[in-house]
Amino acid sequence: MRDAELLAQLGELGGLPELAGYQDHPAQMPAGAPGKVGLLRLGFELRNDRSILADLYRKTPLLVQQALYWDEAMPQLPICMVTSIGGGILQGDRLGIYVTVGAGACAHVTTQGANRVHAMDANYASQVQTLVLDEDAYLEYMPEVTIPYRHARYASLTRIVLPASATLVCSESVMSGRKHHAERFAYDVLSLRTEVRRPDGTLLFTEKLLAEPAGGSLALPGVMAGFDVFGNLLILTSPSIAERICARVSPRFDRAEGVASGLSRLPGEAGLMFRVVGQESHQVRERIRECWQVVREEATGHTLPAEFRWR
Repeated sequence: MRDAELLAQLGELGGLPELAGYQDHPAQMPAGAPGKVGLLRLGFELRNDRSILADLYRKTPLLVQQALYWDEAMPQLPICMVTSIGGGILQGDRLGIYVTVGAGACAHVTTQGANRVHAMDANYASQVQTLVLDEDAYLEYMPEVTIPYRHARYASLTRIVLPASATLVCSESVMSGRKHHAERFAYDVLSLRTEVRRPDGTLLFTEKLLAEPAGGSLALPGVMAGFDVFGNLLILTSPSIAERICARVSPRFDRAEGVASGLSRLPGEAGLMFRVVGQESHQVRERIRECWQVVREEATGHTLPAEFRWR
C-alpha cells in the first residue's frame, strides 16, 4: 500500500458526517503534517515451512522492530508488537496499518499497551486498518483496549479481505473513558466501522458503531447502563470451524461481577461475533481471551500459552 492510497482512505474518513464539525486545524501542528501521518505495513509469508515477517515498512509515529517467536504453545507463530512513539493518538493524527498474510502462513499482531486517544480541542484523529489474508492463512489481530479521553474525536475503519479457507481473529475493545478522572462517556465522537469482503470483491457484511454522548446518554438500558467497557471478537472462519466454536462457547451473564458475553453468527456464513460488556477492562479481556483460546484450538490445533503477568 502506497502513502497516497492511505491518504485517500483517511480522506474518506474525514468526510464522515459525524466529523463535519471538527475540521479546524490544531494550533500546534496542522492535521496530517509530517510526524502526524503514520504508516505501518506488515507482510507475512510461509517460507521453508516457517511463517516469517517478509515485508516491513514503517513511518513514524508507528513502529515495529521485528517479529518474535515467544508463544510456546504455537512456536511457529511470528508475533509483532506495534508501538507508537507519540505516546497515544493526538488531534490531527492520521494513521494506517496494512497487514497481509500469505497462503498457509500465520501471524499475531498486537500493541504494546492501551490505545489512548488524548483530549482534543481541534480537529480529530483517524486510523485505517487493512487486513488481507490468502488461502489457508491464519491471523490474530489483537490490539489492546481503546481509551477515549475527554472531548476525543476518533474515527476508525477496519477493512478485511479473506477467502473462505482463511481464519481471522480480530479484537476491538473500547472503554467509556478515564472513569477515575470523571471522564465516563465524556468524549465527543467515537466512530468505528468494519467491512469484510471476499477477494473477488463480494461484500460479506459491514458494521458501524457510532457514539456521540452529547447527543444522548449511553448509560441507558439496552446501551451501556451499568457497564464501562465494550468488547468485540470478530471470528472469520469456515462454517465447519464456526460450528465447533459455537458448541463450546455459551452466553454468560454474571450479575454480581457485572459482566456479560455472548456469541452470534455473521451473515453469509462469514463466521462469528463474540461480544462482551463489563464494568472493568480486565473482565472483558478475560472473556475475550477465553473465546480466543477456543478459536485457536479449533482452527489450528494449538492452545494459548499462560498469560504474561505484565500483560
